Amino acid sequence: MKNSILLVDDEPNLRELLRHMLEIGGFEVIEAEDGFDALDKLAENTPDMMILDVMMPNLDGVSLCKQLRATARFATLPIVMLSGKTQYHAVQEGLAAGANRYLCKPITVNELIQTVREVLSAPAALSGSR
Repeated sequence: MKNSILLVDDEPNLRELLRHMLEIGGFEVIEAEDGFDALDKLAENTPDMMILDVMMPNLDGVSLCKQLRATARFATLPIVMLSGKTQYHAVQEGLAAGANRYLCKPITVNELIQTVREVLSAPAALSGSR
């Protein structure tokens, strides 16, 4: 059975590219265009992991991550933030919000797939590493 990933990004072209990259790695991908769309998708079912863009309209990735971590149902859901914001403070903000990892764009297929596999196989105690 394939692991499912909820991919949340407001840029349709980038979302499509990331979906293809993840499918190469053998993952099932569910797409959401912003934080509110992600919440709607999460109401339907729980994926094995989420990949969140940081900068999105309506509900950004950091706020969504904090909101999910505050609920018992999603407190341990693996979350990877993927962003063009590469400054140290942006990375720290994402990890402090509860992301398991923070990746900077642009990203290679191999880096994305390797990170997803590492996060999915890591014990919950290892979350917060970069």
